[in-house]
Amino acid sequence: MAAFSEIAPGWWPFSAGTTAIVIAITIYFIAYQLSSRKIDPREPPVIAPAVPLVGHLLGMALLGGRYIKNLGIRNQQLPIFTLPVPGSRIYVVTDPSLAAAVQRASRVMSFNPIVPEVTQRVLGLDDATVEITRKNVDPGPGEERGFLPDIQDMVSVWLGPGDYLGSLSLDAATEMRNEIAAYASSTPVNSSPTDLLSWVRHLVTLSTAKYLYGPQNPIALDPALECSFWDFDHGLGSLLMNIFPSITAGRAYAGREKLSAALLAYLEAGRHKTSGSKIVQKRVDIALEHGWAMPAIAREELSFLFAGIVNATTSTFWILLHLYADPALLATVRREIESVLSPRSSSDNKPGYALRITDLRDKCPVLVAVYRECLRLGSDTYSTRVVKEDYLLANQYFLKKNAVIQIAGGVIHADQRIWGADVFDFNPKRFLDKTNSNSDAEALNPDTGSKPRPKQGNAFHPAAFRAFGGGKTLCPGRHFAMNEILAFVALVVLQFDMKPARGNKIDVPPKNDGVLPVHILEPVRPVEVVISKREDGFAGDGLDVEFSM
Repeated sequence: MAAFSEIAPGWWPFSAGTTAIVIAITIYFIAYQLSSRKIDPREPPVIAPAVPLVGHLLGMALLGGRYIKNLGIRNQQLPIFTLPVPGSRIYVVTDPSLAAAVQRASRVMSFNPIVPEVTQRVLGLDDATVEITRKNVDPGPGEERGFLPDIQDMVSVWLGPGDYLGSLSLDAATEMRNEIAAYASSTPVNSSPTDLLSWVRHLVTLSTAKYLYGPQNPIALDPALECSFWDFDHGLGSLLMNIFPSITAGRAYAGREKLSAALLAYLEAGRHKTSGSKIVQKRVDIALEHGWAMPAIAREELSFLFAGIVNATTSTFWILLHLYADPALLATVRREIESVLSPRSSSDNKPGYALRITDLRDKCPVLVAVYRECLRLGSDTYSTRVVKEDYLLANQYFLKKNAVIQIAGGVIHADQRIWGADVFDFNPKRFLDKTNSNSDAEALNPDTGSKPRPKQGNAFHPAAFRAFGGGKTLCPGRHFAMNEILAFVALVVLQFDMKPARGNKIDVPPKNDGVLPVHILEPVRPVEVVISKREDGFAGDGLDVEFSM
């Protein structure tokens, strides 16, 4: 400031402090204007960050998935908007019809180019493996296929409708039945308060590890790895940041390394060949064919274990919570499930009942509606892709090459124009077909004698339900997940009652949307319940599970 005074003595009327503020404000507004500019007149509307240049990144780092969700809700008149970030752009899609357009343009917008770096950060893959993963991630017709499309196509085929889906679903349900039966046999009439999410986690983790990796799986051999797994899950966001992860994501890093080492020992001992599921064996074979070393394969199998456990756990938790928090809804769902039970046809001639997974999916509309509504409310996930070349989306919106485009599931799931004024409420009626006039559907309606609200059924755009993504990134395990979750819920509902640990009503807390939404979100606080065997319920050893096509 002294130098300025010497150049123009007596002309500048402000103090040095005021001058510094004026300069700072000027720089801010220049930077803000630069952040607000479009790089092409047809680019989607730009939402400038409050802190120029880096504000959106800061917002996402501090607020997690809530940041973009809140932006989308505040700007619902925009079907797509642009978030400028240093060196790039993020295009956020909040309209189902545009989401469908993105899904159709898989040639120019793909998730696969993102996968190698993401998996390296999260799983700790070595550079050589990442280079293999980067090869031919999106091959054209007649081009050589890389590891990524090979593994994706295999999983999609094997977990799609067919014999193997039925076989794996039955294995999963059987293991869950066994774990639940073991719990039932050791549960007193009036048990102590139980954290519902932790209870579901434990049962799903044990059963999933067993049906995927056999009775000699790492978690069965070392029960402490169950805690390591959930430490890894809860630190995924920090691992993804990849800033000295052993320090900034200490527990997640340690959990990952323990699990990777245990999975490596499992693979090197060949236990996947003798007792692992066929899909695990095939995954290992494909990785070996593409030149992966066994330590890297062990880390990749951690991602498959994660896929099998986490969403099934949290989805099941929300379904059970909403059912037991609403006695009338619970009674309706129980009637549905009990109506599809059939006498057990076992060689030992013991009395009991058979529960067919396909009947739960096809003949229990209220149960399925509860399942879908819990996924809608709990899923804020983003379908993320890289724009591989300059592109005009829907012949209207210019997308820049190398930018990121995200379909904001949390915004679409919170759109009142799609789901109604009660969009933030739990209301499974919205997933019941308007022509459904059976007594169970009517029982869900608080207006005595009236039919379910006529808006929903399948009236909403098919791309509006984002729990499993869409297009080429549509979750290949969605059919299996539905079978597994419905079977678990049915087994619990048939055998147990739950009461609040305190008070007269089970509390349903909001979801924690302040974290990276990589899966169905957990509650903001624990839910404690008292679990007891139903006096008029079904004995675990009297229930068989079946699967019929």
